Amino acid sequence: MTSRAANVKNSRMNFKFQNESPQDYKGTKPIREASSILEVLSLMIVHICKKVLFYDTNLKIAIYLGALFVLSLIADVLTFPKTYFSRSDNVFNQYFVKIGWFWTLFLTVPYVLLTSFTTCCGKRRLIFTAHLSRLAIATFCWYAWTTIFNVIETKYGRCNARSFETKTACLKNGHFWNGFDISGHCFILIYSSLVMIEEAKAINGWEKIKDNIRDENYTRSLNDKSVSVNPLKNISAEELNILKESYEIVTPYVRALLIFIAILQLLWDVMLVSTILYYHIMIEKFISGVIAILTWFVTYRVWYTIPNVLPNLPGQGIFKYNNGKPVALTPNRKKSNAPNGKHFMGMPINTKQDTMEASTEEVR
Repeated sequence: MTSRAANVKNSRMNFKFQNESPQDYKGTKPIREASSILEVLSLMIVHICKKVLFYDTNLKIAIYLGALFVLSLIADVLTFPKTYFSRSDNVFNQYFVKIGWFWTLFLTVPYVLLTSFTTCCGKRRLIFTAHLSRLAIATFCWYAWTTIFNVIETKYGRCNARSFETKTACLKNGHFWNGFDISGHCFILIYSSLVMIEEAKAINGWEKIKDNIRDENYTRSLNDKSVSVNPLKNISAEELNILKESYEIVTPYVRALLIFIAILQLLWDVMLVSTILYYHIMIEKFISGVIAILTWFVTYRVWYTIPNVLPNLPGQGIFKYNNGKPVALTPNRKKSNAPNGKHFMGMPINTKQDTMEASTEEVR
């Protein structure tokens, strides 16, 4: 009797009414994937490079000007001990400083191209007019100023032998040319450093793009019309796909280029100290440094900040990603109980176990 009652109960429990429809579940919000050891190591190096590059720029400029004035005055009075860097034929001077702008463009052009292609979602016209044009302007400024420096030295100088009126003939015959030689080395070392620092700022907030892509894909899959401040909410589906593909492809290269930019910028600072201690007089170095700083200020701090005037600042594309992490305004959604205590340099690190536990909690 008991067995028969149990069978009837089970049959009733398994019975499904015809008008009963399965409940629609929207699913759980995806969380960040587990970070590999290689990715963690690369983020550590990138974090150190960002600390080096993004040291307070105003303070850095003050240090540059102070060193150009004070150290140069001391170097004009005292004779510093000779070192490898005091030799004009040292490898860093011959193969780096003398072709310094080549190395600057060698690293910044691909860096700007990759970052702008991602943030502009492949819009080529915007890439060239809003971003690569900055490097074209910087190249023009470098060429114009170094040409002016050379003209001033050759036109207003004179040879210690009166029989030679040109600098080329004077030096060719073993004489000395007396001219006001504004330091091209100081100019390029300071100007190149400031340009690289500004262009590298596109990396700020770069890691958040991955989270924004994931969240936006999830929101669109639900056809969610609630208010959100995700910076990707206004881009088209095609642009979102381009962004997702390009971000995954270029991110390792962007990180690698940033590391080399930081190394080159450190080398420029070392060579600047060498130039201050062993070459030119104070006024020649100080004037070149002031010109480099003013050129940077007029372009990156004045011109590029004007709204609706090209080019744009580094990192500005068809969406904003480096002005702080957006907070979604969706009060009706259940907040994830995923563990949030594990962070590295401001970024959450989830292990596979954490991911499985978080998914289990969401299902419950």
